[in-house]
Amino acid sequence: MNYEPLIQSARDSRDRALAVYSQFPVGAALMTHDGTIYTGINIESSSYGLTCCAERVALFKALSEGERKFAAIAIAVSGEELCPPCGACRQVLWDYTEDIDVILVADTPDVQELKLSQLFPYAFDKGFLDHEGR
Repeated sequence: MNYEPLIQSARDSRDRALAVYSQFPVGAALMTHDGTIYTGINIESSSYGLTCCAERVALFKALSEGERKFAAIAIAVSGEELCPPCGACRQVLWDYTEDIDVILVADTPDVQELKLSQLFPYAFDKGFLDHEGR
């Protein structure tokens, strides 16, 4: 699949990140199965625990608009090193998107495409909460 529009959306959103404390701007773009793209940025708070990552912002925007089926997420950072989503983002993405494509990009032409299951093997999910079978 051609993810170039998704990648560009992630890079464009990164420029709007509010990384006032970490100076580590991140942009994310989440694509639904019908091709709609929702973007997100990391939004930091001086109380770091209240900070929200770009991936979750994009996901929450899409979910709040009624979207439920997703194809891929692109995550853009500055610099030359690709950066995967944090553990909290991996968990929330798994809960709502299942095994989507994850595209990692930075300021270089390098692009890494993975399945979420490669970043999050043996994920905790609703299957562990099914108490009827236990």
